[in-house]
Order: sequence, then structure tokens, then C-alpha cells
Amino acid sequence: MKITHKHIEDIFEYDGSQINPSWAFTEFGIYGSSIITWIGPVNIMPDNLKDFADVGLEIKSNNMVNFICEFFDQQPTNMRIAYLRQRLLVMIFREILTEKGVKTTREGDDIFVDGRKLSISIASISLSSAKIHFALNLEDKGTPGDVETIGLYDIDEGNVFNEKNLKTLIFDVVNRYIDELETIEKDISKTKVLL
Repeated sequence: MKITHKHIEDIFEYDGSQINPSWAFTEFGIYGSSIITWIGPVNIMPDNLKDFADVGLEIKSNNMVNFICEFFDQQPTNMRIAYLRQRLLVMIFREILTEKGVKTTREGDDIFVDGRKLSISIASISLSSAKIHFALNLEDKGTPGDVETIGLYDIDEGNVFNEKNLKTLIFDVVNRYIDELETIEKDISKTKVLL
């Protein structure tokens, strides 16, 4: 499976509509499986909520790193595989945090630092593709008042992550994720099946 990564330099808001199928093709002309990354605010409109548990809740932040992944390799699409790929992405980022000496906890697809929520994520499917949105707060600003949050720049007062190394972090996450997915495909192709 070939996966194209494109990092968008423009700042724009994630409002939930980007989880719709073929968004990367519609907006950027990218065919096939892709990962689009960018930095911008998040303010998910009620009509765009995909998780029944989030109905009635505010999901917003002034500044986040956003990852939108879309996969076309499963036909028909499979919600379970979409969520497994989502968890893999979350765990890869958590692995990077551990390497940087940052202690985290995980509840499902949510990452916490010092008991404060760092990330949001959702997986969904359409008739043609599986989609994942994964985003990380950069600062504890503009988030819902009923949720204790933390941003990447807040960790150790910006000594771990900052504007200078943020793009390196984004590309590291994406490259490791693509490598894991490609390695799985290679393992499948070279494994003798039981008869």
C-alpha cells in the first residue's frame, strides 16, 4: 500500500468536515491513501461529530497539530481495522514521547500527561475509505473548561517540544506510522498460511 504524506503550511481550522471521504483529493488533488498534516485550531461543529459519546460536548482548541489519514486498501471498508490503525498511530506518538523522557498514560485513543488531556482522535469509515483524525494540543488555550488539558509546548515549559522542532516531530510520527503499515503488508506477503 502506497501512502502519500503532505504537510500543509497554511493554518486552517479543523471543523470535522475534513473527516469526510476523499477530502485529500478534493482539496489537494491527492489520489489514494494519504496522510495530511497541518497546524491550526480545532472547533468541531455539532453536525460533524462522529462519536455518539461526544454529542453535546465541546471539542475545541486554539492550536493543534492535526493528522488526517485516509485508507482505500480495505474493500469493503472495515471499522475495526480503522480503529486498530488509529490506536497504532496513537501508540507511535506515545513511543516518541517516552523516548523524549515524557511520562504519559493512555485511555483508549486519548493520551494524558500529568493527568491532563493532550490529544483527541476519531476513526470512521465510508463506503470507499477509512478515515482517522488525530490531533495534539500545542498549548492549553481555548480548550473546553470542563477538561484539564495540556499542550506539547507546555511540557517541561517548552524544553521538549517547541516551534523549532515541531515539524521534525510531525514527520517523525508520520514516517514511523507509514513504516509500520508497510512492514505489516510485507509480513503478510511473506508469511506462510496455515492449511
